[in-house]
Amino acid sequence: MSPRQENARTVNPNGLDMIVGAAYEREIAASLTRTWENVDDWEHLPWLHEGSFSACDLEAQGDWGWRAWTKGPASDAPDILIELVTDKPNQRYVSRTLEGGLPGMEIWTRFEALAPQRTGVHVEFHIPGLKPDQTKALGASMVTLYKTLWDEDERMMVERQAALDAKRKQTAGSTIPLGPVDELRASLPLTIDQGGRVLKLIDHQGNLLAFPATCPHMLAPLKDAPIDDEGCLICPWHGYRFDIRTGTEQTGRSLTLGPLPKIAISDGQAHLTWPHKKTTVI
Repeated sequence: MSPRQENARTVNPNGLDMIVGAAYEREIAASLTRTWENVDDWEHLPWLHEGSFSACDLEAQGDWGWRAWTKGPASDAPDILIELVTDKPNQRYVSRTLEGGLPGMEIWTRFEALAPQRTGVHVEFHIPGLKPDQTKALGASMVTLYKTLWDEDERMMVERQAALDAKRKQTAGSTIPLGPVDELRASLPLTIDQGGRVLKLIDHQGNLLAFPATCPHMLAPLKDAPIDDEGCLICPWHGYRFDIRTGTEQTGRSLTLGPLPKIAISDGQAHLTWPHKKTTVI
């Protein structure tokens, strides 16, 4: 697969009547690695950015970038085909509308490494076929949208980096006391840190359960994810659904929360046990 747009890394390859409607700049507290990881991650759009997208259905993906059908949050929002093409040697990418919305619109984004955990973001909105006042109005609305999107993305990248840092410091699991079982039940739900692993302890339908409060996909925090009547929670970043009793993912992805720790009870005392497992940091 390759980009549908010919000469995709060229500004305005079709020679449209294009005007730069607005520009947007900011700094984010994330490395270039986290920032590019975010750009490549089409899957998070309708989950992390649910206020801006209701769907993102992938059509094609490759080392060049990705192409997907997207839809805004309103029920009557049009389907829009977006092609995102990267130019990583030059630290930039373009998001181009191919169908729906305003075909030919290009959003060029360039990155600048400012510090190990600091990246400059420079965005230009190239808008075709509109009168100057219309271009200015659309540009202003796009700046507002992108501020929201980058605010949400930055929070995700900061949380992911913190989770990666914590994972590198994890120690092997063992058995730790949790105190009298009655007092434990009264304190639930509870989030604890065991050797760098964040765990959620809950009472689910009378059963004491414990599970890692971090998604194995990209380390999204799960400690505040609600649990449904079927005993499943949904990752807030990408919509992965996990059964907290087995750790298995329920939407067909080959992922698991496991190995799951257990809450054992002996003589009225509760203990958390977790089988020893060597941690591999990627």
